[in-house]
Amino acid sequence: MFAVTDSLALTGVLLRILGAAQVIVRGPKPTAVLRSRKVRIDRAAGNPFTTHEVLAETYGTPLRGKHVVVQRYGETNRELQAALASEGAEVVEIVTYRWALPRDTSPLLRLIDALGRDEIDLVAFTSASQASNLFAVALYGGKEASLKQGLDRTLVASIGPVCSAALGKLSVRVDIEARPPKLGPFIDAINAALSNPRRLGKS
Repeated sequence: MFAVTDSLALTGVLLRILGAAQVIVRGPKPTAVLRSRKVRIDRAAGNPFTTHEVLAETYGTPLRGKHVVVQRYGETNRELQAALASEGAEVVEIVTYRWALPRDTSPLLRLIDALGRDEIDLVAFTSASQASNLFAVALYGGKEASLKQGLDRTLVASIGPVCSAALGKLSVRVDIEARPPKLGPFIDAINAALSNPRRLGKS
């Protein structure tokens, strides 16, 4: 968002708008960016930085008739949107980027085939959209059943609770979840699992 306002010479306007509003932040990455721009942060969602923690920060705040701007991080967060709307807020989404499938989906199809041949020890998901897109490719290619069977036979790692919830909706078992939901702990958890022969089902 700041990259866009910088290019349009509108960052000063954005900073004035933020200064006149209540700012609620979810997660350490946006916190770091806002602090680098000297934006006042009124409330910050706690660990593990899910929608539940964001909504907890709004409790007790009168929202009826208020405009609540949500910076979207991919797909619409319907739970957050519905909860804010139920309190009478007028929700406006800012879409700064979108998740989309690549034009060439053959690598994903090769992954599904490799899972079917038991050639994969672990599949790591770093976003909920990755899970949705993988299953969309599998469905289009007539390989959804093969994908589910392959994931059932391998270890599945999730970056955090939001991603794990998306995998759960797809009936995918999550074996490893980063705590806290950050890349460093995620890699550590994966390394620990891959170095354990029992977790890999190997002698």
